[in-house]
Amino acid sequence: MIDKSSPLPIYYQLEEQIKKQIESGELQPGDMLPSEREYAELINVSRMTVRQAMNNLVDGGYLYRQKGRGTFVAEKKVEQELGSLTSFTEDMKARGLVPSSKLLSFEIIPAPEKIANQLQIKEYAPIYEIKRIRLADQVPMALETVYISANLIKGLTEEKVNHSLYQYIEEQLHLKIGHATQSVEASIASEIEGKHLNIRKGSPLLLLQRKTYLGDGTTLEVVKSSYRADRYTFTIHIKRQ
Repeated sequence: MIDKSSPLPIYYQLEEQIKKQIESGELQPGDMLPSEREYAELINVSRMTVRQAMNNLVDGGYLYRQKGRGTFVAEKKVEQELGSLTSFTEDMKARGLVPSSKLLSFEIIPAPEKIANQLQIKEYAPIYEIKRIRLADQVPMALETVYISANLIKGLTEEKVNHSLYQYIEEQLHLKIGHATQSVEASIASEIEGKHLNIRKGSPLLLLQRKTYLGDGTTLEVVKSSYRADRYTFTIHIKRQ
């Protein structure tokens, strides 16, 4: 309902109304919205007013546009807390989603100088290179590359990698995962990333780079993950010192 006598701008009222329809489930992911012209005629306002509301909802991740087709309700983003060290599998299960992986490659290679330095091992020492697509409810969420010292984590197989790697390390090898340092930056999808994540080349990504340590300070892994920015968001709680 739009109240034209309200001090709230009409575009804001329309924006909030559509948000409520999405949050209540009245509008479902993938549903197509009426056109700007149809909205303008329905509530008797200018198309510019409708466009402002729509632009705000697209910017906020509630809607997305497809050229030549229209405006649609976006899938709800998965939110991950950056302050906690959990695996992708644990994150998805905690949100009621079914995690899975599609293994692209699993091999033992000699460590390049840069990776060897990050893992604090000798150059050319054997390392696992694991490339996989991480999915939630069968939807591709991230393209991930992991490097782990083969001398540190023994007996790793494709079968174990296809399940929870952290679970194998802690429950089967009885090694305690301690902490990690990680960074997140904006990126855009390459042709390969777009292909694996079912998005267009040039689509926005969140590039996460993490180095994980065992409880005794030994470097466990170096990870590079490209997350779909339209499906994933990272949050962090901060406090004033």
